[in-house]
Order: sequence, then C-alpha cells, then structure tokens
Amino acid sequence: MSAHFEQLALWLKEHRITEVECAISDLTGIARGKISPTTKFVLERGMRLPESVLLQTVTGDYVEEELYDQLINPADVDMFCRPDPNAVYTVPWAVEPTALVIHDTYDKAGQPMELSPRNLLKRVLDLYEQKGWQPVVAPEMEFYLTCRCEDPDLPLRAPVGRSGRQETGRQSFSIDAANEFDPLFEDMYDWCEAQGLDLDTLIHEEGTAQMEINFRHGNPLHLADQILVFKRTMREAALKHNVAATFMAKPMTGEPGSAMHLHQSVLDHEGQSIFSNPDGSMSALFLHHIGGLQKYIPELLPLFAPNVNSFRRFQPGTSAPVNVEWGEENRTVGLRVPSSDPQNRRVENRLPGADANPYLAIAASLLCGYIGMVEGLEPKAPVQGRGHEQRNLRLPLSLRDALERMEQCAALVPYLGAKFITGYVAVKRAEQENYHRIISSWEREFLMLSV
Repeated sequence: MSAHFEQLALWLKEHRITEVECAISDLTGIARGKISPTTKFVLERGMRLPESVLLQTVTGDYVEEELYDQLINPADVDMFCRPDPNAVYTVPWAVEPTALVIHDTYDKAGQPMELSPRNLLKRVLDLYEQKGWQPVVAPEMEFYLTCRCEDPDLPLRAPVGRSGRQETGRQSFSIDAANEFDPLFEDMYDWCEAQGLDLDTLIHEEGTAQMEINFRHGNPLHLADQILVFKRTMREAALKHNVAATFMAKPMTGEPGSAMHLHQSVLDHEGQSIFSNPDGSMSALFLHHIGGLQKYIPELLPLFAPNVNSFRRFQPGTSAPVNVEWGEENRTVGLRVPSSDPQNRRVENRLPGADANPYLAIAASLLCGYIGMVEGLEPKAPVQGRGHEQRNLRLPLSLRDALERMEQCAALVPYLGAKFITGYVAVKRAEQENYHRIISSWEREFLMLSV
C-alpha cells in the first residue's frame, strides 16, 4: 500500500466512514462509478469500470458500433480506476458516514485513458509545467432555482421563497431576493464547508431566481473537482427544501442563460505573474494568451457549449457574449480583462456554459491560451464600448457546426489526441441525433393544427 493511500485509509478510519462513493467524470460531467463498503475499498484500493463508461451519452446511450470499436476494446474490457487521495470529500447529506473519492482512469497497460476528462486536464497542466508555468483559475457558477417539475414537457417556473411569493422581474444583485432562500443556502454553505470547497461569494444574478457562486482562485484540477462536487451538493440542498437547482445553459424562455465564467492567470516558478511586465503593463505573453483564446475557442466550442441547449444561450439580444472579442472591464465581449493590480492580471473567459464539463472547459480554456503563448499569436484590437454587435469573431451558431469545426481542426490533434477528439465528437453527435427524435411542444403548438 502506497504512503498516499495509507493516509487516505487512515482518514477514512478517523472519520468513521462506512461507505465510499468511487467516482469518475464521464464526458458529459456526470459522476459515474460504484458505492463500496469502506473495508472493501481499502482492500481493493480502487475499482474497475467498463471502458465504455467514457463513451456514454447524457441519455445513457452509446456511439455507433463502428466508432465504438475504434475507440475502445470491442470486448468492452475494464479500465482501472485509482483513487486520488487529494480528491476526497465527505457526503454531508448521507444517512451513513460517507465519502466521495474521485478516481483517475488507466487502461490495462497502466496508461491514462485518453477519453477521460480529468486525464485531459492533467495533460494540459503538464504542458504548462514543462514551461515552468503555473496556471491559476477562479470559476463562477451560475444556476437557477426552480419549482420541482415532474413533467419535462412543462416550462420551468420560479420557486416560492420564504415570503410565500414567486420572484418576478429582474433582481440583479438583490440581497432580499437571495435571502428568500436563506435556509437552502445555509445548508449549502454548511455542506460545502464540511467538504472543504473554496467558495467565495453568493450573488443573485440577472434572471428570475438565478444565482451565482464564485470560487476562490486556485489550482485548476482541484477546482474542477470542486465544481463536480458543488453541482451535486447544490442539487441535494435544493431537493431538501423542495425546489430544484439546474445548471442548464438556458433553462427558461425569456430569461438569461447560465454561464461558468473562468478567470485565468499564469504564474512563473517563483509565483510571479507572467501576464505583467516589471513596469506593471500587459506583457507580450498576456496578449499572446488572449490571441490564443481568440483563435482557438471557436475551434473548441463544443467543450464550452456541449449541448443543443447550450447554443440557445448565445442568441442575439441576450446578455451572453456571442464572440471572442476582448476588452478591459467590458462584459459585452467574450474575453473580459478585469481591473486589477499587475500581480493579479487575468482574463475572464465568459463563454463556457454552466452545463459544461468543468474538467474539459478548464482544460480547453487553458489550452487555447497556452497555444497562443507558444505560437506568439497576436490578439485583435480590444473592443471599446458595446461588443455584442462585433461580427468579426463570431462563434459557430449550432452544435452541429461547432462539432464539424472541432473535428476538422488539425492543430488540436497533438494536444488533445485524435482518439479524444473522435470520441467526444461521436458522443455529442449521438446526443444530437437523440434530441432530433423528440417532438417539441413548439411543434405541437404551432404545427399540429396549422400545416
């Protein structure tokens, strides 16, 4: 037994944990795995899962057989999942003392699984480490609270708060509107504190019963793990109070979408920002980082907007950015540079949706900036004023277009690997085909008796 695993086993014993939820993230961001008695977990030091778990769609289906056989062993062999002792969280709402342990995945030869989102993020972080760079991120997660709804054909509605009334209108940054759900958020904060999540502020966002939780800046892998845990924690807290929490990118017609804004910066091995010159001005590396984001975000958009619903957030006239323009203190562009001192200079990628897999969105955002720095890419001129009308750097308009663009970008293959690109695109195409089989309420309302 390794020293790290011995420490994990001791932690489980000290906290009297009786069950361990052994989890990995699939491509969608769903936690999949097994629940094991602690004694068995310690004895086996991990778990085995079918490789096919990494090719599951959000509906639980799989990609077509021809691609399936190209991407994994056709016999559907097991992969080996090893616990990360630095990714252990209690499950405060569980009846029995329970811990969630996030695992890494390996094939039978001991090589990291190329289709694993967590492995992809580690691969990108290795690129930075080889340069002596340390990326830092600070995510902001937006989500909606809604009434619980058993019928998916019915539109979602705002929940009833402590006052006994539903919220109406736009209540951006309203303290009273957020306080309507104080008991829910008290549980959420208590549970997150028990899990060691690095939460910062809670604000009421622009939409009706739309909230935002900000995380403190830190290690990208650690924060991706925390987002996976937080989304589950938020849903559990909402259910306890008889409402629902959703991280869909666009859950309600006429309301703003929900984003996962990513603030990102890069330090050197001495902890100094490489985004600033000694005189405090923007460094060439900072501008190249933005140049990389501008060039490659449109090529990697499916990692930021992974679902059909994601593209509803980018509709013209909404508050979401629709391009990869950049500007200082400008929330109307996709890449905002907030005011800060030179050491904390950063860029905020405002394009990822709250529905994105956190490992993949963070990996993609850091990768775009990395390529920009190593290739010396120059950004476009910053936007002054309103940026929604800027059309030079527009995004693909649909998931179909975005997947084709990602699939055809040869420059990404050395970084992501051909297997990952093929597998991810195949999973998202399978989901899209499944979506097109469903007859929507719009079609029934406007076409049933009219055409």
